[in-house]
Amino acid sequence: MQILYELRYPSRLSTKILMALLALVFFAVLATTAIAGFLVYRIVKPQRSSTEINMASFPGRPEVLEFVVPGGAEKREGWFFPGLRGAATIILCHGYESSRGELLTLESALQDHQYNVFIFDFAAHGANGGISTLGYHEADEVRGAVDLLATRPDLDPTRMGLWGYNMGAYAALREAENDKRIRALVLDSVYDEPKQMVKVGVERNGLGGFPLMVRAAEFTFGYLNHAHRDDTPLSKKLITLAGVPTLYIQATDDPELAET
Repeated sequence: MQILYELRYPSRLSTKILMALLALVFFAVLATTAIAGFLVYRIVKPQRSSTEINMASFPGRPEVLEFVVPGGAEKREGWFFPGLRGAATIILCHGYESSRGELLTLESALQDHQYNVFIFDFAAHGANGGISTLGYHEADEVRGAVDLLATRPDLDPTRMGLWGYNMGAYAALREAENDKRIRALVLDSVYDEPKQMVKVGVERNGLGGFPLMVRAAEFTFGYLNHAHRDDTPLSKKLITLAGVPTLYIQATDDPELAET
């Protein structure tokens, strides 16, 4: 009781210093948690940019296709650019804070080589609302696109490939590890776990050097995505891609992801 009384009504200098330190630590942790929560909110709700094209006059004879995301009632709209009938089909998966419109140049180059190409916007990107999971749910969106294209009579479901950049690369790799229909991969700046992208986001905001800030942000992101808390890193399942040609690229303008 005497100890509790001393803590409540400190009379000694040592007790006063201890209480001041405890208060300082408490408010530091509180501030770190609040800032980390705000950062995670900004990360999972990135600024969106949407690109619209005139389907009637745009080169390549694009078609607007809709598909349902597995596991829910969400719908996505994509642009399909036909190539040679029966030729390989490539799904382009844009990166974080990007959109399908930024892939039109790559799409045109692939279509010129007779590939069938499909591009769409992930959740929280382009015209789509919602929040980003940095790859977890995005892999389901890729699966929905694959399911749609595999049913088309003018496409060969055994000749499908994925291209992706950072978040899109993670989603593509996650999908490929669980879908034998994917026969080729090009992965640019792929990471092993979404929390690594959270770390990059915190560092890009200039707060990576603050003690525990990255850990607090990763914890908050993990809480939001608790359904995936037991998911293994993608590198643990690479054996499932045996026989699937895979090209890994590391962008020189994105050095942070090289560390992941």
